[in-house]
Amino acid sequence: MVDVAEKPSTRRVAVASGILRMQPATLARIRTGSIAKGDVLTVADVGAVMAAKRTADLIPMCHFLALTGVEVKFSEIEEPDESGCVGIKVVTSASCVGQTGVEMEALCAASVALLTIYDMCKAIDRGMRIEHIQLEEKRGGKSGVWLREEPGASKRIGET
Repeated sequence: MVDVAEKPSTRRVAVASGILRMQPATLARIRTGSIAKGDVLTVADVGAVMAAKRTADLIPMCHFLALTGVEVKFSEIEEPDESGCVGIKVVTSASCVGQTGVEMEALCAASVALLTIYDMCKAIDRGMRIEHIQLEEKRGGKSGVWLREEPGASKRIGET
């Protein structure tokens, strides 16, 4: 693990996202609250927050961070892809004041949110697929601000 003791504490924010593709009927059942295991998006929200808080327990070289906030937002993707699947997109944000960034916390939150939805819906749609889990933005620390630019490119835009 990298020693960050000499680094100054700064406000750190990271935003991550991901998509879960599914059959239109599965999305309709999530929307109407008719999944047997319960309110899918509420449970996925809680799972995401729990994952962000426990990232250091899951990723071997991550530092334990005292998070100051975790936000989780879901949106529907109603336009079918080439295979006829629709989806749910999650965007997570993690923040802290610390000596190292919160990228892994945001990514872990997005991953577990999507895995939770999969778990709750797998009995009716085993063909769901998780796509595009990625860092969208990070702010703070020596490297400053980084934003994802599409398609697949990135750009460091300065220091904060």
